Order: sequence, then C-alpha cells, then structure tokens
Amino acid sequence: MRVILAQPRGFCAGVERAIEIVETALHQYGPPVYVRHEIVHNRRVVEKLKAKGARFVEQIDQIPDGAITVFSAHGVSRKVEQDASLRQLQPIDATCPLVSKVHNEGRRYAAKGHDIILIGHKGHPEVEGTMGQIPGKVFLVSDLEDVEALKVNDPDKVAYITQTTLSVDDTREVISALRRRFPLIHGPDVKDICYATQNRQAAVRSLAAQVDLMLVVGAQNSSNSNRLCEVGKDSGVPSYLIDDPSKINPEWLVGIESIGISAGASTPEELVQELIGKLRESAELDISTMEGIVENVHFGLPATLDAIPATGKSRPIGAETA
Repeated sequence: MRVILAQPRGFCAGVERAIEIVETALHQYGPPVYVRHEIVHNRRVVEKLKAKGARFVEQIDQIPDGAITVFSAHGVSRKVEQDASLRQLQPIDATCPLVSKVHNEGRRYAAKGHDIILIGHKGHPEVEGTMGQIPGKVFLVSDLEDVEALKVNDPDKVAYITQTTLSVDDTREVISALRRRFPLIHGPDVKDICYATQNRQAAVRSLAAQVDLMLVVGAQNSSNSNRLCEVGKDSGVPSYLIDDPSKINPEWLVGIESIGISAGASTPEELVQELIGKLRESAELDISTMEGIVENVHFGLPATLDAIPATGKSRPIGAETA
C-alpha cells in the first residue's frame, strides 16, 4: 500500500509556542501551573502536560488566588483578563501572535467607529476571545445566510476580521457576499490569513488528487483538523478524521491502494507515526512525503518567561521571531 504524507502537516508555530510556554513555566516556577482551557485542541498534548504538572481548567474561579496561569493559544476576552487581575493571578499569555494580530485589527477598526463583523464559528474559543477583545458590537457570521441577515448601524462604516483557523478558501464566498452588501467595507489583506491554515489545506487538496483515501489525524474538537477532513471530502476522496490511530476502521482500507495522511496544526507528529504503525498491521507500506512548503516560522516566548525552555537549551527572547 502506498502512503503519502502531506507537507506541511502537524504543529504550527503558534501551537509550538503555546506548548513551550507551559513547559517553560513549569520549568521556571515549578508545578502546578494552571492553564485556562486546553492549551491546544489535542488530548495527547494535554495529557503529557498534565503529567508534568499542568492543571487545566475552564473558568478563572477554579484557579487559586495568586497562581501562575497560562491563557491558551486561542486567546481570551478582556473580561477573563480582568477576572484574572482581580484574583491576583500571574498570567502568562500563550495567545498565538496571529490571533493577537486579529484582536489588534478589530480594535483598530472599532476605534475608527466601524461596526466589526467576525467571520468564524460560534462557540469556538478563539471566536469567544476575539469578540471579547473588541469594544462595542461585534457581529458573528458563519455563512451566506448570516451575511444576508446582518443589520449594521452604518453600512458605510463596516469592517471584517476572520477566525485564524479559516483559510482563504473558507472565507472567500462570505467575504464576497460582504463586499456586495457593503461596498465600502474594510478588511485584512489575504496575506493576513493564518499561513499554517492555508498551507495545510492546500497540501491536502493537492494530495487528495493523488490518493484513494485521505486520513487526517486530529482532535474532534479541532476546527482546523475538521476542515482538513472536509477539504479531502470536497476533493472527491473518502476522508476521515482520526483522533486515536488505534481505532482506525479496517473497512476504510478495503480496496485501497494509496492513502494520504495529514495532521491538524495542534497534532503531534508521534500520532502520525502511530497511525503508520497501525497501517503496517494491514499491509506492507511504501511511504513517501509529498513535495510542499517547508515552514520555518518561529514565535518567541513572552518576556515574562526566562529564555530557558524545559529542554534546557537557552535561546534569547525574541530570537528567530517571525
């Protein structure tokens, strides 16, 4: 059986930074370190950090006063920040810098008196954090019907921002509909879309044209992992999202000669290798990696942390920062 690995796949720079922040906080302050919400959407990552002394909670009031507290890569609202301050918590912000960029764009538009439209999925922690970071009314839209139902204060003073785990392709139709309804609408350039989301979806789209089956390794609650699976399906190839490689359905492999494998931006490579090991139980594998973009992006640690990660390897704060 031929197996082709997507390139790129797996961890993005924002996820790597968030995990490194928790590990460095544990190294610097000692356990326990409290993390509000899953640091990233992957059970394996969360369980490994728990074993090192991280404690994950959903609400600030579950954290003891004065404790070291990490905000997840998805970002948090201003209210969460204020609640943490009232509890005298010691916050370390692991918000992905690309998410923070969206927050800043939204606040900049709001300061100019624009109504803000956020393209994203209701209930996603990044969306909740972004809406809570921008003063005034933020309108959430997910599809064309939401766009048609919008009732803004001034059609000539509108701006849009997007959830980072949506790609150019995900938002193209909605943005076009917004521009038809509000010809003067402002919004970010295409280059501001999260590079990792776009790169992984483009790789899956290309890979799907070469294989009989697409397997995406990622958590069921991971927005970007689910979208990778949808991209495979939209390309006309049977595609499945797998959070536990040991539970792969043997029926998926019947009559299959070639398989494409990708992984969400919060998925560690070890899970991809476990999936390959599981496939080896069914067939002899010919494994290759597709040609694709090699990502060399790295985000530095917050200034509140020493530049000595848990690995013991020192790195100056801000070094190799994208």
